[in-house]
Amino acid sequence: MGRQRSAAHSRAAILDAAGHVFAEHGLSGARTEAIAERAGVNKALLYYYFPSKDALYHAVLDEELTGFHLNALQILSQEGPAAPILLDYVRTHFDFIGAHPHYPRLFQRMMLTGGRHSERLVMDRLLPVAGALRALLRRGIRSGEFRAFDPDHTAISIVALTVFYFSAAPVIRLVSGRDPFSPSSLRRRKTEVLKFIRYALLSEPEGLR
Repeated sequence: MGRQRSAAHSRAAILDAAGHVFAEHGLSGARTEAIAERAGVNKALLYYYFPSKDALYHAVLDEELTGFHLNALQILSQEGPAAPILLDYVRTHFDFIGAHPHYPRLFQRMMLTGGRHSERLVMDRLLPVAGALRALLRRGIRSGEFRAFDPDHTAISIVALTVFYFSAAPVIRLVSGRDPFSPSSLRRRKTEVLKFIRYALLSEPEGLR
């Protein structure tokens, strides 16, 4: 059991380190030596768990996308009033990226790199969530909970409210002079995102927090 826990810890550390390095340098620019050093393991152990840099890259993408998007799909597929479900989804999305701030850059690099594996991840993970979000928006419009708007463009805007903040964090730090990842900055940003969505989309914005 001790060896199993140690193996799981080492693998998780490698995936976390690789996510940061791939986000910063991309697949071609990332060095396995840098990943191993960041993870606190030797290079041989890295190749013990992942036979190649490509395999590690794909494992990172699978790890990042699967956990959140399965959770998001579960939230968006709930029955009941649409407005609280939407706000719950936004909170979950923000908290996930707040805990994985390299995710937006990693995702952008994945889209730029392309390839069959990236296409499969989009089809298997992102497409169902995007469809569920649009369906929830349409349901809220029909019920009168939401104002009339284009569900496709609004779904993009909802995601962008969170993703852009983390993608632009280096610029935000320079412009504002504040750390965008500090607990107080993250709390403030999440509050403002939820407030924006309530007043932009909900017919009765004061009813929910």
